[in-house]
Amino acid sequence: MADLGQILIAEDEETFLNSTADLLRRSGYRCACVPDAVTAAEKLRRAEYDLLIADIKMPGNPELEFIQDVPQIAEGMPVILVTGYPSLTTAIQSIQLPVVAYLVKPIDFDELLALAKRSIKNFRVYRAVRSIDQRLQNWLGDLAGTEEVLKSAPGYTSSAPVDAFLKLTYRNVVGALSDMKHLTEALALQAGEQEACHLLNCPKLTTLTNALKETIDVLEETKTAFKSKKLGELRGKLESLLKEK
Repeated sequence: MADLGQILIAEDEETFLNSTADLLRRSGYRCACVPDAVTAAEKLRRAEYDLLIADIKMPGNPELEFIQDVPQIAEGMPVILVTGYPSLTTAIQSIQLPVVAYLVKPIDFDELLALAKRSIKNFRVYRAVRSIDQRLQNWLGDLAGTEEVLKSAPGYTSSAPVDAFLKLTYRNVVGALSDMKHLTEALALQAGEQEACHLLNCPKLTTLTNALKETIDVLEETKTAFKSKKLGELRGKLESLLKEK
């Protein structure tokens, strides 16, 4: 069975905790169970989870303090709140927090399952985009450093350090584009081409494309200063990437 995701369930009511975890495991999810907010926070810091299901009245969360801290502990983590004691106060509080749903016990398991599936899918997309963004930032930093080297030493005769530096830059370019390709392919399979095409037009990819063009321009402008076959090959590879995008 495919790995559908890792869920952390924070709940002090043992019967609900064990039965919910058992049902989710039978549906293909991996589950970790904790009885209070303090242990849940420790789990989130030590391991990577795709979803948090948390009881409102469990120890350490009387005023939803733990849920308020979740974004700082695990950025972007989707949260499903459950309670056997619904109130207007907690319902209003949950609206103001990054909470996917507010469910009242006894919960409808089919509804929980649907929420878990959608939440995990969205969170995985979020993490993939965040990873691409980090690669992009690394690459832009490499690009800035490369430009400084090329512009500050026009008479430099040895191209070996520049070749090594640009090899790292090229790897970041390929990694970012590869991540974007895999992400859009996955979205196309799950939700049709429209969602994938929307992502391909996102500002991050536009920034990446513009920076790629800028790199090619810099390499073209400085080709006479650096007599390096490898730099010419790199420029050709980058141009090919731009055409394939």
